[in-house]
Amino acid sequence: MEDDVATDSMRSPRPLTVVIKLGTSSIVDEETHQPLLSVLTLIVETAVKLKNDGHRVIIVSSGAIGVGLLRMELEKRPKYLAGLQALAAIGQCRLISLWDSLFSHFRQPVAQILLTRNDIADRSRYLNAQNTFNELLDLGVIPIVNENDTLAVSEIKFGDNDTLSAITAGMVHADVLFLMTDVDCLYDKNPRLHPDAKAIEIVDDISQLEADVSTAGSALGTGGMLTKIVAARLATSVGVTTIITRSSNPGNIVKIARYEHAQRNIARLNSVAYSDDSNHEDLLSQSTASLRLDRLEKPPLHTCFLPSSEPMRDRHFWLLHTVRPNGTVFIDGGAYNALLKKAGLLPAGVVDIEGTFSQQEAVRIAVVDRLPMAAPDGRLWTGTPLEVGRAIVNYAAHEVARIKGHQSSEIRSLLGYADSEYVIERQHIKLFARDSQPPTPTAELVREQTDGLIVGITGYELKSAVM
Repeated sequence: MEDDVATDSMRSPRPLTVVIKLGTSSIVDEETHQPLLSVLTLIVETAVKLKNDGHRVIIVSSGAIGVGLLRMELEKRPKYLAGLQALAAIGQCRLISLWDSLFSHFRQPVAQILLTRNDIADRSRYLNAQNTFNELLDLGVIPIVNENDTLAVSEIKFGDNDTLSAITAGMVHADVLFLMTDVDCLYDKNPRLHPDAKAIEIVDDISQLEADVSTAGSALGTGGMLTKIVAARLATSVGVTTIITRSSNPGNIVKIARYEHAQRNIARLNSVAYSDDSNHEDLLSQSTASLRLDRLEKPPLHTCFLPSSEPMRDRHFWLLHTVRPNGTVFIDGGAYNALLKKAGLLPAGVVDIEGTFSQQEAVRIAVVDRLPMAAPDGRLWTGTPLEVGRAIVNYAAHEVARIKGHQSSEIRSLLGYADSEYVIERQHIKLFARDSQPPTPTAELVREQTDGLIVGITGYELKSAVM
């Protein structure tokens, strides 16, 4: 009986959790601001087909401001925040109504989820958001996600919906993230300018990627190809396969998802190829006969970013990608070496601080060269700070400023109390992996298009941390 259950389990591959990100230009005409009903209808049909295949689907949809422009008969986006937020409020109402109307033809329920970074910066609220997503998916509902632009200001924005979709994919432990754009895939050169441009179909190391990212986004949207690569870096770090493909043909999603699902099923069956259980071997031979990759229909042209072989844990993902640091703790090289050996951060290793933060808030960790004595201007370190991680602190900024450079045994005499011997506990520290950078971009960074990936953050020169 148990063998039958195991066999049935192997015969029925686990369904995928799929996140589909749609930019404003994919669903709203840039000139007339009219919703592209033909494309929207195809997207709805695609989502329903994925559901009928047994998969779980989430849509991250931009377009609220574009639809708001149409509703108010305005030609251009306003340049002031209150105007943009008002249009977002007007447009989001009509946009979710449109989605609901289209899905209702297939008797498919949908739900609206609006997020800002503040909504998930708190760990308990992040977990609540996860639980809400999971409950909706278990109920067979398709969540439709957007940033809450009516409330978000630059300090709490995700930056763009490419980033939001990657964070959503990480939150729900998605299998595949589709980033829809106006080209089939990444190219090594701009295909509009260079007929000999070559498609990049597989990316297994984003740090080595050489692709043209000169597309800067549409007149209505904020993203471009660079933000999609940044989102791919973020999503793959937590184990999510990320696909870039053309938005004007949403049917590609189904074909690519089916191919991806078949690949995973073959890999799962191959994992028992050396099992001593003859039933498993029989099942393997029977299944691979019908699931060989060379017999599958080749999927449409796309770029696939392969997931990390060592995806980060959920708590570390939350710390790196959803929490905005409120300051910086500067440490010396000895303290950094201790962190690499899984130790916590003691006050003796702290050189200086920057910013205002409270207990249990997020901070950057940056390595500096400690001066043997304070400089005439009071500076305690020299060189360019090298940010190596993020963490949650045990003490507030003014407390760390008093105990920095001292032994843990002195904390009580310096503060009058000692909540912990550590400034930061090891379980609340996440160091950047080798050749990685702070992965969640700021709005300032994504405005500048370069030939490579984002390698910095406002106010700091960030280089790879050698681990």
